[in-house]
Amino acid sequence: MIMKKTWREKLAESKGLPKIVAIDDKLARRWGRGTMYIPSPKQVDALMKIVPKGKITTIGKIRETLAARHGTTISCPITTGLFAWIAAHAAEEDAAEGKKRITPYWRTLKADGELNPKYPGGKTRSKMLLEAEGHEIIRRANRMIVKDFEKKLANIQVGTRDDCIRRAGPGIRRFGGPKKKSLKAGKTTAK
Repeated sequence: MIMKKTWREKLAESKGLPKIVAIDDKLARRWGRGTMYIPSPKQVDALMKIVPKGKITTIGKIRETLAARHGTTISCPITTGLFAWIAAHAAEEDAAEGKKRITPYWRTLKADGELNPKYPGGKTRSKMLLEAEGHEIIRRANRMIVKDFEKKLANIQVGTRDDCIRRAGPGIRRFGGPKKKSLKAGKTTAK
């Protein structure tokens, strides 16, 4: 019988990430030429964790921070959003086990300050947690948005590339190249 992985196990998996890849022709039409940083789940989680009470961030701001820290044109929008979702569910697993300090995932919003309906408990739970921290939530059509979210953005530009890697795991691989084993002391080096 195959056991289903927990969200925390999914968060801990790096699957060869982080890495930097060249933006191919198909992606270049939308994102332009250059390089794209693909973060590890723990790197996204680390940035979500530094958003203080009373402040918020967006997936877009996390992507900008990762790209700036690693000197790339962009950070992958798909993996960044997916890893934020995994971090949110892992945080709820931690909370269910009685842990007090969990990733405050409700403070990471979609573009334009919209609450993420895919987080645990959906928009309703995120709304409750954000209002408890003093944010006002408004409705626009069927969307829930933090009012004046631009004025409440946290500065997640702090730290360096090395700080981010130290918190989130092993170094990056450029252009998806394989890692090589160094003959000295069995160290792994990026190609």
